[in-house]
Amino acid sequence: MKTVNIGLLGLGTVGGGTATVLKRNADEITRRTGCHIKVSHAAAKDLSVAESLGLSDCKLSDDANQVIQDPQVDIIVELIGGYEPARSFVLQAIEQGKHVVTANKALIAKHGNEIFAAAQKKGVSVCYEASVAGGIPIIKTMREGLSANKINWLAGIINGTGNFILTEMRDKGRDFADVLKEAQELGYAEADPTFDVEGIDAAHKLAILASLAFGMPLHFEKVYTEGISKISADDVVYANQLGYRIKHLGLAIRAKDGIEMRVHPTLIPDTRLIANVDGVMNAVLVHCDALGPSLYYGAGAGAEPTASAVVADIIDLARSLDMDNAHRIPQLAFQNDAIKEQKILDIDQIETAYYIRLTAKDEPGVMAEISDILGHAGISMEAIIQKPPVDDSGDVPVVLLTQKVKEHKMNAALEQISALEHVQDDVLRIRVESLK
Repeated sequence: MKTVNIGLLGLGTVGGGTATVLKRNADEITRRTGCHIKVSHAAAKDLSVAESLGLSDCKLSDDANQVIQDPQVDIIVELIGGYEPARSFVLQAIEQGKHVVTANKALIAKHGNEIFAAAQKKGVSVCYEASVAGGIPIIKTMREGLSANKINWLAGIINGTGNFILTEMRDKGRDFADVLKEAQELGYAEADPTFDVEGIDAAHKLAILASLAFGMPLHFEKVYTEGISKISADDVVYANQLGYRIKHLGLAIRAKDGIEMRVHPTLIPDTRLIANVDGVMNAVLVHCDALGPSLYYGAGAGAEPTASAVVADIIDLARSLDMDNAHRIPQLAFQNDAIKEQKILDIDQIETAYYIRLTAKDEPGVMAEISDILGHAGISMEAIIQKPPVDDSGDVPVVLLTQKVKEHKMNAALEQISALEHVQDDVLRIRVESLK
């Protein structure tokens, strides 16, 4: 029986999970592929975990280049993360004529165009299922399962840390900072949580999904990104009272005038299935012309859920090692010569509804001034919540829900509202999506 040799770069959480799944499920994998898949060479800074992962019989090195240059290795699995040296290692592997599997969303989002072009030139494949939504097979779904469809839009909860924070704020009335601290203690968030809570991690993943959906090059730098650190426990309560849940959502939309790519806090009707995805779980809702809406839900991180996707990519490559590039599924779902630049809309060109929360003096005429500004901007209000004064200051929280309007009109109106004498503090704006 043929043996397919794997070169594993990184023995951390996902690398260890990958080694474990390959070893534990070896018989099942062999039955599926008709070949024996084994880790023949592994590299990591700390090799002390190798024996506990069942890798004592394979070559071990603290130098990734030795794995990449090993002539016995058929597939390089990059699980180091980050931009560099991961980019260099992947390009070296491709130059050596080796196929690559990676879970590195940052690498694919920022350098994917370069990497895929190099792979095409050398006649090898780069597989990246684990780069988006952990163990959920969303890449395969979009490249294969939905290939008969024109994808209209997709919406994803694609960062488990942010979803955990918003869920705890909603269910237990906790403040953002308090839940973030717990997320760090639990290992859901890094010591520097910027990538998670400011939407950068989700933007990496959304850039990949948008390219797969619309057949365009990867453009991470054009994803509008906004975090959740300004969301208060009160906002979560007010949203619930209005029939919504707040989620940190990634949206890619084929709009009339171009493509929208945006990551930001979003109010979603609480009747939508995706609005009820809680904790660290991920979900991606895809709307197509033929199928309509379909939802993909599961673990978006973790050793074995992510390893599930990594090993699935290894299996796909093992099945097609002897196949030429022309017969493989295209890297970004569309044929290479059909990948075309498309207009990416600036955030001020998008149209959506809005949740507005402000604090105003409880005096006659204040709401009339606010309504007058919105009316002159052509912004219609859907609902208003005005709470009793929070203390002796006479300040009252006011929440407005608007109908759809262009973002630039809303920006102009909010600037005028913020300048009113009796409006206190910053005015908070959260976009609202019905996801119909």
